[in-house]
Amino acid sequence: MFMGEYNHTIDAKGRVIVPSKFREALGDAFVVTKGLDGCLFAYDNAEWAAFEEKLKGLPITNKDARQFVRFFLAGAAEAEVDKQGRILLPGSLREFAALLKDVVLIGVGSRIEIWSKERYEGTASYEDMDAIAEHMADLGLSI
Repeated sequence: MFMGEYNHTIDAKGRVIVPSKFREALGDAFVVTKGLDGCLFAYDNAEWAAFEEKLKGLPITNKDARQFVRFFLAGAAEAEVDKQGRILLPGSLREFAALLKDVVLIGVGSRIEIWSKERYEGTASYEDMDAIAEHMADLGLSI
């Protein structure tokens, strides 16, 4: 399970350090793809395989399902950790997530999210958590 928040920078070649706690769980190679809310998602290979199976189960006759599958699979890339603990993020993924210099890597259970620091700080407002918690109860999660 991934958890925690780490701040890093992207170098001129598009490489970012993956925190050692994340690397231990991810292994030497894993998958990075477009994520929701304007960030990137990173999955270890086992979690990615499980996610792919769920995507394969979606009906190809449903337009929303086709777009959903296309969104996640078309931009997916295998990331390999180098000796310095960095991965190279493809330009298309950096552009999608507006990753220019400062990034935030956060663990959110089964995946890691990679955010531009500016975008993350703009979306990380927790002022309405009471209302969100009530909605989570409607989805079957109670605290």
